Amino acid sequence: MPDFRKLEASIPVAPLSLIALDSAADLGKAVNRHLVDFRHNLHQAPANDPAFKGYCEDSYLTDVCIERFGSGEGKAMFKETCRGKDAFILLDVVNYNCPYKMNGFINYKSPDDHYQDLKRVIAAINGKAKRLNVIMPFLYVGRQHRRTQRESLDAAVMFHELSEMGVSNFITFDAHDPRISNSAPLTGFDNFMATYQFMKELLCNIDDLIVDKEHLIVISPDEGALDRAVYFANVLGADTGMFYKRRDYSHVVNGTNPIVAHEFLGSDIKGKDVIIVDDMISSGASMIDTSRQLKAMGAKRVFIACTFGLFTDGMDKFDEAYDRREFDYIISTNLTYQNPEFVKRPYYLVADMSKFIATIIDFFNHDSSTVNILTPTSKIREIVKKYNEGDHTLTELRG
Repeated sequence: MPDFRKLEASIPVAPLSLIALDSAADLGKAVNRHLVDFRHNLHQAPANDPAFKGYCEDSYLTDVCIERFGSGEGKAMFKETCRGKDAFILLDVVNYNCPYKMNGFINYKSPDDHYQDLKRVIAAINGKAKRLNVIMPFLYVGRQHRRTQRESLDAAVMFHELSEMGVSNFITFDAHDPRISNSAPLTGFDNFMATYQFMKELLCNIDDLIVDKEHLIVISPDEGALDRAVYFANVLGADTGMFYKRRDYSHVVNGTNPIVAHEFLGSDIKGKDVIIVDDMISSGASMIDTSRQLKAMGAKRVFIACTFGLFTDGMDKFDEAYDRREFDYIISTNLTYQNPEFVKRPYYLVADMSKFIATIIDFFNHDSSTVNILTPTSKIREIVKKYNEGDHTLTELRG
């Protein structure tokens, strides 16, 4: 857990303002509740100190609305001031459940619309905030992160544009390629992972795991996720393996070269529990194919852990795969919109990230090192050891 004592040796940059756009309204409310709890119950703010003015509030949410004209054009309007505040703007660019009217028709916001709303909010602040921080859990256009032919380099353009608009700190999670920060090297770019939250959901919901290299293996579904899987495996003291995707580079389907087959590299998994770790599930076809192969190779159980469960083609294929026992659980975070119908599935677990985001905001507001936010490997291993010894209450995780 983070060391909140570090905050007592520093003063806040400015009074805190949390601006949750409509795409992240529910997550913003949860983050706000944790911030209020931190500052009323955990922190000792000096009384009558001007540096701590507005430190303990009943809410840090700032009222802002994005209005749309009949033509579909929009504007951002604040109903209270952000002057002199340390503003944190929270949004979810892949929330597909934000409707608006255009020429009498109901439309739903795309990632481009959400990004444009972010720029509207920054423009409405009009340089009056003390500091601008953007929390964008799913990196907008992060999948278009490199140029291999005559094509756009959207992720780098986005980050450079926000830097030019005055954003001081950019906070994201499990970025597809964090090297986009090179496009604006003097702007803060922090990329956090959900490793601890994945482990928390696993250990709190599965009572009979044995977390060691003889009984558990962490799998990367492709080459790009290997670093993530290696870290997860090292923390848990488990073995690791990977698949690589053989693609047909002779043509393009839906923007990518189609996958011909998934080939496995690793040790024998027969009788072992398997955790597949990846940053996102889009349509889910390759993830289901990976889990199917693992079960065919003799895996005892297959747990799919992904930071962003997008499920762009719905859940039907996952329902069918679950009925065929091709996987056992899916663990995803609430960093992006969670369809209420999806989370009702018996195999679907949600890792709550709101407390972690609130902690990040709290430490950033004090300009404290992010090292103090991260759960150390030694702490995680201590919890795993207790679990393996039969302590399934794990109060450290359930708090």
